[in-house]
Amino acid sequence: MIEYENLKKLNQNFELEFLAQFREFLDMGWYILGENTKKFEVSFANYLGAANCVGVGNGLDAMIIALLALDLPPKSEIIVPSNTYIATILAILKAGHLPVLVEPDILTYNINPNLIHEKISPKTRAILVVHLYGKPCSMDLIMQIAKENDLHVIEDCAQAHGAKYKEQKVGTFGIGCFSFYPTKNLGALGDGGAIVLNDSDLTAKLKALRNYGSDIKYHNKYIGFNSRLDEIQSCFLSIKLRYLDEINQHKRKLAGIYLQNLNKHVIMPKTEANEFHVFHIFNIRTTMRDELKNHLLKCDIKTEIHYPIPPHRQDAMKNILEGDYPVADEIHNTTLSLPISYFHSESDVLEICERINEFFQNE
Repeated sequence: MIEYENLKKLNQNFELEFLAQFREFLDMGWYILGENTKKFEVSFANYLGAANCVGVGNGLDAMIIALLALDLPPKSEIIVPSNTYIATILAILKAGHLPVLVEPDILTYNINPNLIHEKISPKTRAILVVHLYGKPCSMDLIMQIAKENDLHVIEDCAQAHGAKYKEQKVGTFGIGCFSFYPTKNLGALGDGGAIVLNDSDLTAKLKALRNYGSDIKYHNKYIGFNSRLDEIQSCFLSIKLRYLDEINQHKRKLAGIYLQNLNKHVIMPKTEANEFHVFHIFNIRTTMRDELKNHLLKCDIKTEIHYPIPPHRQDAMKNILEGDYPVADEIHNTTLSLPISYFHSESDVLEICERINEFFQNE
């Protein structure tokens, strides 16, 4: 069986270092917002080329807290891609604002910058981009649009740790929001998230907001949250951060095998010279998605669908996300995610390619 993901196998590479660090963590006896979290925050900011990093409880909280810290007028309009994972939409709503959906580019799956202008209104205050699957958005044009219209830029980097657009790592163009969910390229052994930015004053506010709104113990300056990156997860993340480039390169190598060996019956990810795609997810598209998925399962190959239902068709979004989004619908109806974990081998991927090509030859 070629599994889609196996976190035990993935993390066996780091087991001895985890155990040693866990012993140090126990001996230290400090479990919340201690030196381990500070160390990881500095290391992750340095890795990205940013000034500051604020660890929080998860990626959703990172986006909610980042939006709230901006003090936007209530019910501000936030531009966001129509094909994102629901968490991006939830963050906007939980922060008290209104998501305005913009269709993605059908080739890149990222927000189409050429469609942003028509959705900007006097109530628009920010653009929340999503570097979907690990592919960077076209940040030059997006930043230009934001500057011309005096808009904030928030980056959902949950799937794009270490991805680069024109040699600049994503998360450093605007306010970067990261998830360290265990399956991510930089994954914790539980939940975790971070906000990355270059504004020192806003950083101080974010640190207070994550900790009950308090910047001095028992003094609450803001209506805050209990959303803090755990010390133990910071320990594990500091270890895995040292291997992130290796993880990304391994996934890029596997992606290259897919790109070279899959036949033309499937639509494959578009890669571009000015980007460094980290392939958190390797997705293909086909109108025979469900049939192919079942064929691969019969061949002992597990796949996933990211994501079967677009946000505007979720029950929770009735009367909130109105309108038609045919590009998002097409992507969600045809996408299939192939195995591309750090524990997968080149021979695994070659076998998957063979089975996919076999399926279409027999059709």
